[in-house]
Amino acid sequence: MSLRIVVCVKYVPDATGDRHFAEDLTVDRDDVDGLLSELDEYAVEQALQIKEAADDDAEITVLTVGPEDAKDALRKALSMGADKAVHVEDDDLHGTDVMGTSLVLAKAIEKTGYDLVIAGMASTDGTMGVLPAILAERLGVPQVTLLSEVSVEDGTVKGRRDGDSASEQLEASLPAVVSVTDQSGEARYPSFKGIMAAKKKPVESLDLDDLDIEAEEVGLEGAWTKVDSATERPARTAGTIVKDEGEGGKQLAEFLAGQKFI
Repeated sequence: MSLRIVVCVKYVPDATGDRHFAEDLTVDRDDVDGLLSELDEYAVEQALQIKEAADDDAEITVLTVGPEDAKDALRKALSMGADKAVHVEDDDLHGTDVMGTSLVLAKAIEKTGYDLVIAGMASTDGTMGVLPAILAERLGVPQVTLLSEVSVEDGTVKGRRDGDSASEQLEASLPAVVSVTDQSGEARYPSFKGIMAAKKKPVESLDLDDLDIEAEEVGLEGAWTKVDSATERPARTAGTIVKDEGEGGKQLAEFLAGQKFI
């Protein structure tokens, strides 16, 4: 039986765009372009490398939870080389936090079937970095997170986690959940052939009813965390210019000390 790999990806607002909150203090995703989270591209790349090492005896499913436009993130992953995709979309998911998202992903992964789940180290919008661990807990499988290097051999996933002062060699029996960092290897650029092939690859659509999840468990109503208030960042002010007329160094030191930089 071939190795079943599920890669969790996220459709996020473009970081270079004008991002802001909607009236309900959720991220406004309508007025800014979105794209596949850059950190999730590393997860897709590692899945592809594992498949290649297995002589293509593996199947890669990319999974996302999001609005209609989130299909763009799935198509990007499919154009990189993933085999099929699953899109969970439901109006009641609006405002879902990481706890609700992990529930939806876990249910979708169980429905899809898996041996290995791969995720990025964090999303580029929420940047929490906790979803892989929560997901592993919900699935009841081992987690091997923040890997700079990952491989699968004889039913075991192995990897290297790099810290500030040392590196660890970790492993876990499949099924398991892993997350990879942006040091795991540059993601490949989709070829024209891959882009054209992605248009013909299957994308399955699921909603909360398909996953036996009640609306109250997700969305703003089921969220464990909420934004109570938000204030727009103030406009940039002119910087302080220090003219060196013999006292420049002293003035600079006083300014830095006043800003508590030194």
